[in-house]
Amino acid sequence: MSNNLEAKYNKSRRATYNLTVHLVFVTKYRYKALTRIMLEEIKKEFRSVLKAWESELLEFDGEADHVHCLISYPPHKLLSAMVGNMKASATKRIYKNYLDEIRKSYWGDKRVLWTPSYFVASCGGVTIDTLKMYIQNQDTPE
Repeated sequence: MSNNLEAKYNKSRRATYNLTVHLVFVTKYRYKALTRIMLEEIKKEFRSVLKAWESELLEFDGEADHVHCLISYPPHKLLSAMVGNMKASATKRIYKNYLDEIRKSYWGDKRVLWTPSYFVASCGGVTIDTLKMYIQNQDTPE
C-alpha cells in the first residue's frame, strides 16, 4: 500500500484497485471520554488491526467524542466486518489501559466506547462529475 494520499493503484491476484474511505466513529452518548493519549492508543490499535486486514491507516485524528480515519483496503475485504473489528479492538485496549479514566464517563461493567453506528464515505482521486464524463465518453460500439 502507498504511504501518501495520491491516487496509486494496488494489485492483488485478481484485482487492481484504489479503495479509500473516510470513517467516523462517535463515542457512546457522544460523551467526551477520549484524551490525547487515548487517541494515540486507538491509532496504534487501528494500525495493527488494519495490517491484519491487509489494509492501511492513511490518516487519523479525533476529538474527545469522535475519531476520523482515512483507510485504504482491498476489495476482497468486507468493510463492515473490518469496522467492527477496529471498534472492538480499540475498546478492549482503552478499557485495559484506561479503565479508571473511562469509568468517569461510562458506568457499570458493560465495556462500551462507541455507538453501534458509523459514518463512511468513499474517497477517490477524481470527482463524481469527472467519472460520469469519462463513462459517458466511452467509444461505444455501433
